[in-house]
Amino acid sequence: MPNSNQGRTTSNRGFAAMDPEQQRRIASEGGKAAHASGNAHEFTSKEAAEAGRKGGQSRGANNQARLAAMQANQAAMNQNGGQTEVAQQG
Repeated sequence: MPNSNQGRTTSNRGFAAMDPEQQRRIASEGGKAAHASGNAHEFTSKEAAEAGRKGGQSRGANNQARLAAMQANQAAMNQNGGQTEVAQQG
């Protein structure tokens, strides 16, 4: 018996398959329930600024490490006349 989803990459089931308005309505209900039960957290502007600062520091450190690795690979290539295999960055 042929599969009715043949050639399709998505499913007709689940949250992602719903129309955007229905997704918003369900998500809104979850948010209201969380606030009603006291489990929801609303960031103050001070908390949000602190979280953003921490994220920026983490991102900056990752970028510095990536740049240092690229520079080391370039230096190795220059020393060996371009014969060094460069490791791929993830």
